[in-house]
Amino acid sequence: MATIQRLVEEIERSYTELTEQLADPEVLGDRARYAAAARRHAELQPAHDLVARYREAERAAADAATLLEADDDELRELAQQELSESRAQLDGLGEEIRGFVLAADPYDAKDVIIEIRAGTGGDEAGLFAGDLARMYTRYAQGRGFEVEILSANEGEAGGYKEIILEVRGQGAYSALKYESGVHRVQRVPSTESVGRIHTSTATVAVLPEAEEIEVEIHANDLRIDIFRARGPGGQSVNTTDSAVRITHLPTGVTVSCQDEKSQLQNKERALRILRARLFEIERERQDEARGAARRLMVGSGARSQKIRTYNFSQNRVSDHRIGLTSHRLGAVLEGELDEFTEALAAEDRRAQLAAEVGEE
Repeated sequence: MATIQRLVEEIERSYTELTEQLADPEVLGDRARYAAAARRHAELQPAHDLVARYREAERAAADAATLLEADDDELRELAQQELSESRAQLDGLGEEIRGFVLAADPYDAKDVIIEIRAGTGGDEAGLFAGDLARMYTRYAQGRGFEVEILSANEGEAGGYKEIILEVRGQGAYSALKYESGVHRVQRVPSTESVGRIHTSTATVAVLPEAEEIEVEIHANDLRIDIFRARGPGGQSVNTTDSAVRITHLPTGVTVSCQDEKSQLQNKERALRILRARLFEIERERQDEARGAARRLMVGSGARSQKIRTYNFSQNRVSDHRIGLTSHRLGAVLEGELDEFTEALAAEDRRAQLAAEVGEE
C-alpha cells in the first residue's frame, strides 16, 4: 500500500505541476490544454487542502516532540498531550486523503460516449438496446447532463442494432462508468403468441471521451471512405454521399457515422468516437502493464461480462456483480439508476481499500 507520505508528496507534486502549467504562456495560448489543466487543478484542490492541513499537523507534532526533552515536568506533560492530539489529527487526515485518492478516478469528470449494441435475441435484442438507450438518456438528463445521439443503426422491427450516445456534463463518467458489460432481458416479446419468455442481450460500453491532446491521431494512419447513407431495411435516406467510415490503420478500429446530412459533421462525430475507442485501448494496455485490473470486485467492465438482468415477469432487476436486486423494473428503465450506481461505487471503494490494506 502506498504510504501516506507518498500520497501526500504525489498530491503536492501534481498540484505544483498543474499550477505551473496554468501560468505557462505556451499553455495559456492553447485553449484546449489550458482547459484540461484548469479542470485537473480544480479536481485536485480538495486533496491539496487536506494535504496542507496534514503538513500543519506534522509540524505541530514535531514541535511537541522537541518539547518532550524539556526539563520542566509541566511543559513535558503539555507537550505529550499536544503530541497525542497532533498524531490523532494526522491519522484522521491520512484516512481522508486515502479516501479521496481511492474515490478519485482521473476520468470521473469527463464526458462519455456510450455504445449500445444488440446482442443475441434477434429483433427483441434490438428493442432491448432501444430500452437501454432510453434508460441512460433519462438517467443522464435527470442529473443535468446533455445527451446527443452520435450514431444510430435502427433495427427493422424497431429499437437499434447499434446506437452511440454522447453524454456531456461534469462527472458524467463517474455516474455511468459501471454500466459497461452485457445486459440481459427476460420477457415475452410482443410477437410471441404463446406467451413464452425469451432471453435477449445487449452490450454496453462506456468510454471516457478523449481530448485531442490526449489521443494524437495522424492523418496518414486513417483511411476515410465516403458513401451514401442508408436506413433500416436498406432504403436510401440521403441523396448525397455524406456518410463517413473512418478506419484507424494501425489498430483496425473502424467507425461509421451517417446520421447528419453534412459529410463534415459525420466526419467530426466519427473522429470523436474513434478517439474515445483508442483512448480506451491505451487505458486497457496500461492496466495490463501494471498487472492490475481497473475494476476490482465490481468487475472489469469487459464487454463479455454479464452484469445485469432485467426480468419482466418478476418485475426484477438484478446486478450480478454485487448481488443487488430491485423490484422496481419500470422505474429503473425510466432512468432511476441511483440505487445501483451508488452501491457499485461503494463496493468499488471498499474493494480498493481492502486490496490496499492487503498490500501493506
